[in-house]
Amino acid sequence: MATAFVHHKVRDYGPWREVYDSVADLQRQGGVTEKAVYRSEDDPNTLLVMHRFSSVDQAHAFFDDPALRDAMERAGVDSATLRVEFYEDA
Repeated sequence: MATAFVHHKVRDYGPWREVYDSVADLQRQGGVTEKAVYRSEDDPNTLLVMHRFSSVDQAHAFFDDPALRDAMERAGVDSATLRVEFYEDA
């Protein structure tokens, strides 16, 4: 199993969440088996998103998908703050 953690700021959480929820099919097709979204207590537009995958290769492929990058842009993700980290179960 593998987990991807995505940390970034968004312009506005409400519109971001609408886009995030609208790409559930993209997530399923990309191999996301579990997901969670967390908001910073200091800034509700700073997010930590967790996605689980069956393999780290599947996780990398999902984040390389141009459709995901397009969705993130439409959702108002501040690309200058975007950080994606991949972890394998130990």
